[in-house]
Amino acid sequence: MRSKKPLNQMRLLVPAEETPVTNYLTASGTFQDGDLRLNQRGLRLVSEENESRPPDANESDMQFSMEDLETVRVIGKGSGGVVQLVRHKWLGTLFALKGIQMNVEETVRKQIVQELRINQASQCPHIVVYYHSFYHNGVISLVLEYMDRGSLADVIKQVKTILEPYLAVLCKQILKGLVYLHHERHVIHRDIKPSNLLVNRKGEVKITDFGVSAVLAGSKGQRDTFVGTYNYMSPERICGSSYDYSSDIWSLGLVILECAIGRFPYISSEQDGGWPSFYELLNAVVGSPPPCAPPDQFSPEFCSFISACIQKDPKDRMSSLDLLSHPFIKKFEDKDIDLRILVEGLEPPINIQ
Repeated sequence: MRSKKPLNQMRLLVPAEETPVTNYLTASGTFQDGDLRLNQRGLRLVSEENESRPPDANESDMQFSMEDLETVRVIGKGSGGVVQLVRHKWLGTLFALKGIQMNVEETVRKQIVQELRINQASQCPHIVVYYHSFYHNGVISLVLEYMDRGSLADVIKQVKTILEPYLAVLCKQILKGLVYLHHERHVIHRDIKPSNLLVNRKGEVKITDFGVSAVLAGSKGQRDTFVGTYNYMSPERICGSSYDYSSDIWSLGLVILECAIGRFPYISSEQDGGWPSFYELLNAVVGSPPPCAPPDQFSPEFCSFISACIQKDPKDRMSSLDLLSHPFIKKFEDKDIDLRILVEGLEPPINIQ
């Protein structure tokens, strides 16, 4: 085992607790929502029949606790809390620790519970691995797989544009994750964007962040709530209309096109690079033709793929399952393209001391 770094003076950071959440606490200090129970020992789902019984050995025998983790550094901050790179004190394994401040706002509470449920049930190599979650002192902490090359947004900052062969390989991985979410879990992600697509040094690309995801009743289900990052919203979503799984496909098309041309598709090359406001984007999405890949710069297969994703009418978009068989994806399948060649030469988003 390698020697430990001098981190004994560092402490895990948690957002300051502003509002007590006793409305959702049991007498033992466990956070509960329906059949979901979360405390310092971890998360479990219980039914009405077994709610009163003590947890069995498998439920309570967690592989590690919060006390086993030490902070390396903060790697992200948001309105709800912080994301830290942490190290297991005894094993040396690195994890990403996402801390979320709980409050009594119903919409926020539901989003957090939804993320817990989706993470807890997900088993897919193209979804960031969820290991454990804990509740303590008003903060829910999720222990997640650490992706050591950051997000696709970090990659774009360094390489500026990504060539078609690499785009086909990373897009195939994202599509497999979306097929799992859409067809097996009946989940709309609702926030597909470069910063929610994480990359590691092995060339793996994985979907993360299910805080605003929605579970539909089945393949024909629809939603009409307005959540997520507006920049990558489909026309039906940004207008406040009902939407389904195909809204994720629009977002994917924008992300892949952005990786190819080196800028957000709704920012012209003449602009100074500033992001459009909500109303500017709304007018562009609703009133202008959808973005497309310049045919003089990209292959017909790539242009066709982008067009199959970025269609104003959701019925005209291909599904995640059908897109896996698109000629653009198939074009490079026998070329032995390795994403590690792209990411190995990049600077990691943080330096681990």
